[in-house]
Amino acid sequence: MAEVVLSLMLMLLLALLARPLAERMRLPFSAVLVVIGFIGSELMIHFGGDTGVRAELFHDLVFFVFLPILIFESAFVIDAEMLWKNLAATLILAIPILLFSTFVTGALIYWGIAHPDGFPWIAALLAGALLSATDPVAVVALARRSGAPKRLVTLLEGESLFNDATAIVVFGIFLSIASMPEQPVSFGTAAMEFSIVFFGGTIIGILVALLTVLLLRAFEDPTTQGIISVISAYCAFIAAEHYLHVSGVMAVLALGLVVGRLIRADYEKGGFVERLWELAGFVANSLVFLLMGVTITLAMFEQRWLAILIGIAGVLVARAAGMFALIPLANRFTPQAPIDWRYQAVLFWGGLRGAVTLALALSIPVSLDYWWTIQSIAFGVVVFTLFVQAPTMPWLLRRLALRDSDRS
Repeated sequence: MAEVVLSLMLMLLLALLARPLAERMRLPFSAVLVVIGFIGSELMIHFGGDTGVRAELFHDLVFFVFLPILIFESAFVIDAEMLWKNLAATLILAIPILLFSTFVTGALIYWGIAHPDGFPWIAALLAGALLSATDPVAVVALARRSGAPKRLVTLLEGESLFNDATAIVVFGIFLSIASMPEQPVSFGTAAMEFSIVFFGGTIIGILVALLTVLLLRAFEDPTTQGIISVISAYCAFIAAEHYLHVSGVMAVLALGLVVGRLIRADYEKGGFVERLWELAGFVANSLVFLLMGVTITLAMFEQRWLAILIGIAGVLVARAAGMFALIPLANRFTPQAPIDWRYQAVLFWGGLRGAVTLALALSIPVSLDYWWTIQSIAFGVVVFTLFVQAPTMPWLLRRLALRDSDRS
C-alpha cells in the first residue's frame, strides 16, 4: 500500500510539472500526462521498482474514487440553463447515438476480426459498449481555450456526463450475459434492466440532492458546506452502485445538477466550495491520465495491432454514422436552435475515449478468452483519440470558424 500512495504522490507532482510543459508545447494536458505516466512506469520497472498499480486497482480507483469527483464537479459547474435549452440534443447524443454506436462498432469489429470462435458476438458487443463511452476532458479544455461557442462546449460536456452512465449500464448488461451464457436474456428483460438501473440511479441522486440542499442551507460555514458536498457525492455513488445496484454515475450526475441548480447561485463566484471542487477535479483528472500511462503495455500494440486498427476504424465509422444520421432528429426537437453541420463535425471528432473506457476494459475477467483482445483495442483507441483527435481540435475549430461567440 505504501508503494501505491508514494506512486500517487509522485504522479501528482509530475502533473504539476506537466501543466506548463503542455502549454508550452501546445499539446493536450491529458496526452502529456499519459506519456509521463508511461515513461515513468517503464523507467521504474527497468530499475527493478514497482508502481503498485494493478488492473483491478485502476478500475476501483477510477470508479469509486475519481469518477464521483469528476462527474459531480462537471455537473455542479455546468451551465444548467444552457444544458436545459439543449437537453433534447444532449440526451439524443448520450442515449440513442450511444446505443447505435455500440451495435455498429461491435458489428464492424466482429466482422473485421472475423474469428467467431475466439471473438464471438458478445465480445464484440462488450467492446462496442466500452468504446462508446466518451471522455472529452481534453477537447473541452482545448475548445474553451480556443474560444469555442458556449453552446458547443455545453453539448460536449453534457453528452459525456449522460453518455458515461449509459455506456456503463449497457456494458454491465453485456458483461452479465458473457459471464452467464447459459442464461438466455430477452430484449425485453435487457430493456427493463437498463431502465431500472438508469432511472433508479437518477431517483437516488435527486433524493440525496434534496437532503444535501437542506444541509447546505443549514450551515453557513464554507468548510462545512464543502465537506457536506464531498460526503454527498460519495454517499450517492456508493449507495446507488454498491448497495442498490443502480447507476452510481446517474446518481452523482443528478445530485450535481440539482445541487448546482438550486444553491450554486447562493455562493460567491470563485468561492470556497467551487474552488474545492475545481481542485478536486484537477487532482482526479491528472491522476486518472497518469494512471492510464502506467497501465499501458507495449505488448498489446505488438500482439493486437490489427485488432486495434479495426477498433479505431469501427469507432470512427460508427460515431460519424450516428452523429450525421441521428442529429437531424435532435434538430426537430429544437428547431429554434438546430445543430448545424459544423457543430456535428466537432462533436464527431471530439468524441474522445478515456478513463471510463479503460476502467471498463480492465474490469473484464481473465476467465473470458477474449479479454486481452478487448483490452488491447480499448487502449489503442484511447491512445488514438488522445494523440490524434485531441491535438487537431484547435485546427478543426479554426477551419470551421467556431472560435468566436455562438452565432447559432
